[in-house]
Amino acid sequence: MLISLALIFLTGMCLGGLLKRLRLPGLLGMLFTGMVLGPFVLDLLDPSILGISADLREIALVIILTRAGLSLELEDLKKVGRPAVLLCFVPACFEMAGMALLAPRLLGVSLLDAAIMGAVVGAVSPAVIVPKMLSLMEEGYGVKQGIPQMILAGVSVDDVFVIVMFSAFTGLAQGEGFSPVSLFQVPVSILTGAAAGAAVGAVLAAFVKRVHMRDSAKVVVLLSLSFLLVSAEDGLKGWLPFSGLLAVMSLGLGLQRRNRELAVRLSGKYSKLWVASEVLLFVLVGAMVDPSYALQAGGAAVILIFGVLLFRVAGVFLCVLGTALNGRERLFCMIAYLPKATVQAAIGGVPLAMGLGCGQIVLTVAVLAILITAPLGAIGMEVSYRRLLRRAAGPEVENRS
Repeated sequence: MLISLALIFLTGMCLGGLLKRLRLPGLLGMLFTGMVLGPFVLDLLDPSILGISADLREIALVIILTRAGLSLELEDLKKVGRPAVLLCFVPACFEMAGMALLAPRLLGVSLLDAAIMGAVVGAVSPAVIVPKMLSLMEEGYGVKQGIPQMILAGVSVDDVFVIVMFSAFTGLAQGEGFSPVSLFQVPVSILTGAAAGAAVGAVLAAFVKRVHMRDSAKVVVLLSLSFLLVSAEDGLKGWLPFSGLLAVMSLGLGLQRRNRELAVRLSGKYSKLWVASEVLLFVLVGAMVDPSYALQAGGAAVILIFGVLLFRVAGVFLCVLGTALNGRERLFCMIAYLPKATVQAAIGGVPLAMGLGCGQIVLTVAVLAILITAPLGAIGMEVSYRRLLRRAAGPEVENRS
């Protein structure tokens, strides 16, 4: 395991640094590292690492989402309002509709199989998007217009909605039927997750005022509480819909609302944790990708991916229609909502494991979606944000640093 960790960090950091020097997103080098080191190419990673890959990736996501909560300004989020809510589900609905329309014609699958495929592909990747939005907030790009905050809010809920739809469609495929009540899980999980996270954040803020401890110890406490919130999602399954990752972001936001100075300090600590977590997350996501599936897919699957992306772009455009954002800023929002990686790596193989007839083609399209959209969205955001977004004035940027 130690040799595998050394390979992950050293190779991932080297390739990530190399791509940064080429003015490309470093995460692409890390994804490529995972693909090469993973079981489908060189097979140099210890099976024990791959066995806990999902848990390690979840820890990395917890770190970046907590940091997002510590950096978010609730007032800025309130300004964007309606578009942030619409981004939680409208683009995913458009993409699933596009998949239901195009997949039967291009791949010859049934409408239900296309719906399952759409639910797998329909989620955006918080792992790719959240770090970039935090970077934009630190640099001050789009902050005054609330663009990074709006996208952060949408991304945090988008996955909850898509996974609920995925569960509903796979249930139908297994003959369990579809209950409209399952759709109510989405708003309930949002409310319970946000409320629980805010409450824990308030309690933690009161606790650290009374009990003196070093900031490093506070990070350990905050991490532990975040892990408990994420674990609560599995513990409450079947009893109460609950979004653990949304609760984690809400925890950071609740703490920041009551102790801004502490939140700024802890955010700095979390940014250091992210240096290692980022490498681990993207290398392990890359290790889940089997390039051979992409080679089997053929041109029809590639056309399908780009076709449904057009539906997603239309959904994002509808969400920001009628806002004060100018054309360039709306274009950036469309680009930012393209990347897919984490959810597709996590659930792309589930239909195959269930024994569904569409399992192989769903996994193939999921892998292809990662290989196409993660680089497309990451590079798109990197090369366009300075041209498309307005930068806040100096003092405002300093306050967020």
